[in-house]
Amino acid sequence: MDLYQELILEHSKRPHGAGLREGHDAEVHHVNPTCGDEVTLRVHVEGAGAGARIADISYEATGCSISTASTSILATEVTGEEIAEAMRTHAAMRHMLTSKGEDPGDEEVIGDGVALAGVAKYPARVKCALLGWMALTDALAQAGVDVTATEGEQA
Repeated sequence: MDLYQELILEHSKRPHGAGLREGHDAEVHHVNPTCGDEVTLRVHVEGAGAGARIADISYEATGCSISTASTSILATEVTGEEIAEAMRTHAAMRHMLTSKGEDPGDEEVIGDGVALAGVAKYPARVKCALLGWMALTDALAQAGVDVTATEGEQA
């Protein structure tokens, strides 16, 4: 458990992919109205069809350590991935976080995201942890990527 807390703190203090970069296909701004956490996320997609991949994710996040850490983990885990794989990671993360503690997460699928498994026991914090992930699907949709084909799949 201490390792997980350290991972969350590390991603929160030194977020990976932070800072908005140019060369993006879409930009979205999401707010969690229950706590005030905010994220502006940019995504750049390369390729098309089944081979399309997330070439870059950049963001600015303000809010709690869970929100910031989760968005950092998102950038780490899905940058460079094909869209289908990124959506499987998204689905696994969402499933773990909404499981009320029943799903411990699969490190092979969500990497450092398993550090956030304990958040599932605190419903008010689940939205914090999902903020960046929901922004990603919105940004991909705005970039013209069909995320519905893989959204419900799990690895």
